Amino acid sequence: MSTTTLRPGRWSNWSGSVRGKPREIAMPASIDELARQVGEFGRSGRRVRVVGAGHSFTPLAQTDDVLMSLDNMQGVISADEARGTVTVFGGTRLYNLGPALHERGVAQENLGDINQQSIAGAISTSTHGTGVGFGSIATQVAGITLVTASGEVVTCSAEENPEIFNAARVSLGMLGVIAAVTLRVVPAKKVNLKTRRESLTSILAHLEEYKRNNTHFEFFWFPYTDGGQAKFVNESDAPVKQGGAWANFNKIVLENGALALLSGTTRLMPFLAPAICKISVAGITPIDEVNYSHLIYTTPRAVRFQEMEYSIPAEHFATVMQEIRDTINRERYKVNFPVECRFVKGDDIWLSTAYGRDSAYIAVHMYRGMPYKDYFAGIEEIFTRYDGRPHWGKIHTRDAAYLAAHYPHWDDFRRVRAQLDPQGVFLNDYLRQLFAVPASMPVSAK
Repeated sequence: MSTTTLRPGRWSNWSGSVRGKPREIAMPASIDELARQVGEFGRSGRRVRVVGAGHSFTPLAQTDDVLMSLDNMQGVISADEARGTVTVFGGTRLYNLGPALHERGVAQENLGDINQQSIAGAISTSTHGTGVGFGSIATQVAGITLVTASGEVVTCSAEENPEIFNAARVSLGMLGVIAAVTLRVVPAKKVNLKTRRESLTSILAHLEEYKRNNTHFEFFWFPYTDGGQAKFVNESDAPVKQGGAWANFNKIVLENGALALLSGTTRLMPFLAPAICKISVAGITPIDEVNYSHLIYTTPRAVRFQEMEYSIPAEHFATVMQEIRDTINRERYKVNFPVECRFVKGDDIWLSTAYGRDSAYIAVHMYRGMPYKDYFAGIEEIFTRYDGRPHWGKIHTRDAAYLAAHYPHWDDFRRVRAQLDPQGVFLNDYLRQLFAVPASMPVSAK
């Protein structure tokens, strides 16, 4: 069964920042049907974009032609206990994948804090969690089954079609449709989540200790204050311990309901933003709970917002945070959402935002319906001065020239893309501009 209602002529992403008018909705239910549909679209000169949860804030899925959903392709296909891998359909939502893996006694080694995405969408945009010993979700990928523009089914891994594999793990849906993903998994594990209110000054003073001594560490800093929420997650052999009624109240009501109320107040009376940030910090309460990892890593996110996130070299983190704080205080941006800070191990994936460097990720948000462009532009200027790479699924203003200078394998990716999709079946106007692909002809990389 489909988990998403899609209709021709009407589509928007989760935040409402992108809208499209797809001419046709395609929802294949098998790899054979997917290959047949894609081949027919390609031969007839159609354009196809694939959508999962629509959680990208950029126009990655926007189209006025074919919008394809893999919501009818969910679940585990096979497991290889000897290799420690599980193969799943590309449309499998993360909130379904966690329980399905748990039933088999395994888990993903790490996750982000939202589980609405499909596994194909999560890897394609370099989505990540936090923890200096872990890469992005795409680093868990051991193999990909890709349906190309001709309808051909291609498998790739580090051993088979390695160039395609290097490009396909983070591909923005430009190489073809990811029909299936083989993931390296770990034995199911319990983790202990502890959160507390802590000042930004203290966090920066203890940053390396917190990163080194905890399996996962992240924090949220509220502008116009020195306060925020620090989150520590470590593996645990302790029995499952729910955070209790207060923890659930904190997650559902304080982190969502109260945030919605306070954000709505800020939208009506923007001058109250600094005061509301102070109220939010005062409402942070400690949590201490133990559960299986897929239940701890993710949290409910009911309040809708716009978001920009950049990866920067980890060594620049403290300097960048200080500049962000100074800029917000100087410009008096009307923002009440916290700044989210996470840490990820570097990798070798061509378009990964952590390619070749251990990275710090800093995300800024604005409540939906409030002006965000000046705020994001002011913070983006800081990110770009420190070799920042924008999250592929989040708002930014970088162009092909900037991105080419920050991704050593940029031209390699463009070459593989042109080989697999010479007619641009999987491109839209946004991607053509972002990757400097001429609208009138396929691109040949240098």
